[in-house]
Amino acid sequence: MNVSDACDDCDRILDTISEGVVAEREFLETVLTAVLARGHVLIEDVPGTGKTLTARSFASALGLSFSRVQFTPDRLPADVTGTHVYREGDGEFEFSEGPIFANFVLADEINRAPPKTQAALLEAMAEGQVTVDGDTHPLPEPFVVVATQNPVESEGVFPLPEAQRDRFLVKTSIGYPEASAERGLLRQRTERESKAPSVDDVLDPEGVRRLQSVPERVTVDDDILSYLIDIVHRTRRDARTEVGVSPRGSQRLLEAARSHAVIAGREYVRPVDVQTVGAPVLAHRLVLTTDATVDGTTADDVVADVFDSVAVPTVSPAAPETPAAGE
Repeated sequence: MNVSDACDDCDRILDTISEGVVAEREFLETVLTAVLARGHVLIEDVPGTGKTLTARSFASALGLSFSRVQFTPDRLPADVTGTHVYREGDGEFEFSEGPIFANFVLADEINRAPPKTQAALLEAMAEGQVTVDGDTHPLPEPFVVVATQNPVESEGVFPLPEAQRDRFLVKTSIGYPEASAERGLLRQRTERESKAPSVDDVLDPEGVRRLQSVPERVTVDDDILSYLIDIVHRTRRDARTEVGVSPRGSQRLLEAARSHAVIAGREYVRPVDVQTVGAPVLAHRLVLTTDATVDGTTADDVVADVFDSVAVPTVSPAAPETPAAGE
């Protein structure tokens, strides 16, 4: 698959999802960027904005198996990963897979579960596998986690630690729809009998795997790499940050920029790709100082200031690479 074909597939995916989800195109592109980059998504928004519907719609459009895990304070790690069950007839223990054994997993209200249950996702998100009672079980490919959390809840929640937030490639939000979009949503509701809109399959698991291989062939100029490094290093030196972007974060920024270039139909990364994915990829990785928090500074403010302070390189279009035979 070449970049042009991948771009066409991305457009079809976004168009199909837009038929069922009322959300800005930019938000949907952010989620798709994470999928292309083999990353995971954290959606933080108030209830009723369509977080669950978004996850279901992406799984349907991509032709992937879907599983939803409702995180609650009494949820145990084994409820997520699975456990060994004794089969009396055979006299043996057999592993029973948990809901995490799906291509597209929705971790709903993840911050309502205790830290030990949240941590059950760490190995799965980082390595695509889970270990139960010393036995390692691979997860299906592709594997994407979309976690949601409610920012207005403060009681009965367990905020994600920095190390776990860093596992998500992007953090984003849907936001409230415009009046015209919400009117269209209500009109759609009056014209169908079922409450949940359906989304048709655009790809299948093999097609998603081919799509995910395309960003690896996107050209990245040395000036773009320098641009990325300058941005990351400035987050570490900023007086308002206690912890800046880690080396993992800089790699994720590169991966997201290449994926965004594919969605835009380009075989090379431009500064606009880095700028577009900058806040979703970097902001949740920053830990601000107490003084900055008291002053009302947000991580998005810091990221915006960092981008404003770094000189933007001029990158000439790269010559398109010829895809290898069979791609």
